[in-house]
Amino acid sequence: MRHPIVFSLGLTGALFLAACDQSGSAQVDRALRDVNVVDETNLNDVMLTVADPDEAVIYFTRAAANDPGRIDLMRGLAKSLIRAGRAPEAVSAWDAVVAHDEATVTDEVDLADALIRNNDWERAETVLDAIPPTHETYKRYRLEAMVADSNEEWERADSFYEIAAGLTTKPAGVFNNWGFSKLTRGDFAGAERLFGDAIRNDPQLFTAKNNLVLARGAQRNYDLPVVPMNQVERAQLLHTLALSAIKQGDVTMGKGLLREAIDTHPQHFEAAVRALRALEDNVTN
Repeated sequence: MRHPIVFSLGLTGALFLAACDQSGSAQVDRALRDVNVVDETNLNDVMLTVADPDEAVIYFTRAAANDPGRIDLMRGLAKSLIRAGRAPEAVSAWDAVVAHDEATVTDEVDLADALIRNNDWERAETVLDAIPPTHETYKRYRLEAMVADSNEEWERADSFYEIAAGLTTKPAGVFNNWGFSKLTRGDFAGAERLFGDAIRNDPQLFTAKNNLVLARGAQRNYDLPVVPMNQVERAQLLHTLALSAIKQGDVTMGKGLLREAIDTHPQHFEAAVRALRALEDNVTN
């Protein structure tokens, strides 16, 4: 009479062990999936930041093809195309992202950015106009400022640049763009002030230093500004200042600045040498 009981207990134990095995296996599978997700997320981040842009495009193209419809991979491809300087393809990629059911307002801002890079200002403005005013981000207002600039709506541009500068902890790029806008309008003093603001926020931003020299040269101020610069940068800025002087008709000043640029540069400064030689040849002829 005990045998059936033993058999029953043995069967129960076997079933219990099998259930444990299945449960453990499921837990292992879930754990492995979690690890894979973490690994993939880390790899995606690497591809979007430090990886070669063209390699990132290949990676996200393959990943999106293997797992179609995943919006994070679609975004990764679109962002990688922007990094690779392939704006027309990036526009198509962002169009696909924006059409996705899980798309956000941020995706629409990124589409507008791609359109501007592709020189499609009219459509970029249309996309930005459709974004709710409650979406107040640095990137949105920086793009709004650029579109206003392209339309020569100066007051709107100034307002958007000011808002954008207040929405980021790194406003150097905004100040530089704003200063260049002032430069194109002929407001050289205003441009000089904004380029100075850009350099104070990022002393390594050479573009702002070069633009600052252009703004000063346009006012016939041919003294280098007091900003951080190494020897190569000093030579390059002297070269820019020289070209600005020549453009203003101050040729003698320009030649002197070119000679100073050549003497300052730690290596052979071909561009300055060529410009000086051209000036001297013209005088000789």
